[in-house]
Amino acid sequence: MFAPIRKLARALHVPTIAEREAAYLNGSRDLVDLEYRQRQIDRGLFRNSR
Repeated sequence: MFAPIRKLARALHVPTIAEREAAYLNGSRDLVDLEYRQRQIDRGLFRNSR
């Protein structure tokens, strides 16, 4: 009964900042790329400066 509602909720889910950051880090190719991406996140890549 609630399965269609759950599917709709998952389809409309907007990823949180933490989820976006984790996905970005998981896409790194090697250790150097991972460190570069970590520095970008620390500098506020996914954060709004408003």
